[in-house]
Amino acid sequence: MEDFIEGYRRFRAGTWRNEHARFDELSKFGQKPRALVIGCSDSRTDPQMVFNAAPGELFVIRNVANLVPPYGPDDQPHGISAAIEFAVRALKVPQIIVMGHAMCGGIAALLNGAPAEVSDFVDQWVRIAEPARLRAMSVPAECRQDVCEHESVRLSLDNLMTFPWIATAISAKTLKLHGCFFDIRSGILERLGSDGTFRPIAD
Repeated sequence: MEDFIEGYRRFRAGTWRNEHARFDELSKFGQKPRALVIGCSDSRTDPQMVFNAAPGELFVIRNVANLVPPYGPDDQPHGISAAIEFAVRALKVPQIIVMGHAMCGGIAALLNGAPAEVSDFVDQWVRIAEPARLRAMSVPAECRQDVCEHESVRLSLDNLMTFPWIATAISAKTLKLHGCFFDIRSGILERLGSDGTFRPIAD
């Protein structure tokens, strides 16, 4: 914990001092993020760092394997869907970015089964991406992880379209969906094109 306290002190001495005016504005006028980013909880893939975003620019949801469940309101708690609803309906973000990444442990659990020590919740959660797993099974075994990681981004984008108020906003051209994929080995970000292909973004 002491290392994190020292990090906080560096934040106060550096980032807070440099960004104080921005934080003051955010505290007075509220947040108006430029995008909702749905990313993985993996500690190596921080969306704010990847997009070099300033405080207040991104509304970020992170979960195992950057998954979006299909729309399905009922009497059960739905943390991811609640955060999506708040970003879209209350904050009216103009963009949603689903960001997958390489070497994803959640996707490995989907393909190979969750390790016994994380069997209470992880196994059931990653089953949301079962359609992505099925698509990946058509390729050679050595390619399945990479293919399934990309397919999970496509699936989450498809699932976002099952939310009626997202579909309505897209039809009204007040909201756009984007798919991205970050390779933690190379630092390269890929973007999903209109033709359904992921391509690296040039430096």
